[in-house]
Amino acid sequence: MSIYQHFRPEEREFIDQALNWIGQARNLYAPKLTDFLDPRGQLIVQTLLGEDEEISLFLYGGSDKAERKRAILCPNYFSPAESDYRISLFDVVYPKKFVTLDHRQVLGTLMSLGLKREKYGDIIISGEHIQVVAAAEIETYLLSSLEKIGKASVTIKKRELTDILQPEESWDEQTITVSSMRLDTVISSVINLSRQKAQMLISSGKVKMNFKQIESTSAECREGDTLSIRGFGRCRILSIEGKTKKDKWRISVGRQK
Repeated sequence: MSIYQHFRPEEREFIDQALNWIGQARNLYAPKLTDFLDPRGQLIVQTLLGEDEEISLFLYGGSDKAERKRAILCPNYFSPAESDYRISLFDVVYPKKFVTLDHRQVLGTLMSLGLKREKYGDIIISGEHIQVVAAAEIETYLLSSLEKIGKASVTIKKRELTDILQPEESWDEQTITVSSMRLDTVISSVINLSRQKAQMLISSGKVKMNFKQIESTSAECREGDTLSIRGFGRCRILSIEGKTKKDKWRISVGRQK
């Protein structure tokens, strides 16, 4: 039985990478630090590791509420300290009286610097305050390269992780039943729209799965998936609890308030 059959075809490359990380930790008998993983990536690594008696998994993204986290895969003798995750925190300093910046603008600018998304953790916006979590190894490059976001001149200032802002978001957890794990069916139930309207949202490019645009209404949702629906916020599939007596799926979801 192939391990790939438990995951999406497009996740195969990440699965190979995660298996390589686990192998490095085992063969070198030393900790392996990854880049930042989104919630789905974290779940995949946890699933691949299973009940491994030799290798442990630790996750950290700068705070307990972090969404994107770096992983340390390590032999059981190793207990990582906060510094082992090599995470840097930056304040974005900009002319707040004249400019308003949002998450999309900040992320777009960071990506334009030529670094992959996995080098960045969360972008935290609290009122007018903006912070960026990033891998420590790109700290020097960020400090010298980030000068503008949109048309606004900005500077970034390094802060201690103890100064990290708490994101102004909260999640409502609920248990729902769906006839299938198709994307259109799940969205219809979560945001209380007809399935036809859910399909229109997907086909018009207004839905992202795990932060990537998706236009397949029949795509299968999995545990750990984050769905972003323009105009309706985000939701996350926390767990798939099994089937009811009426052969429907019972799932636990978190919806951003």
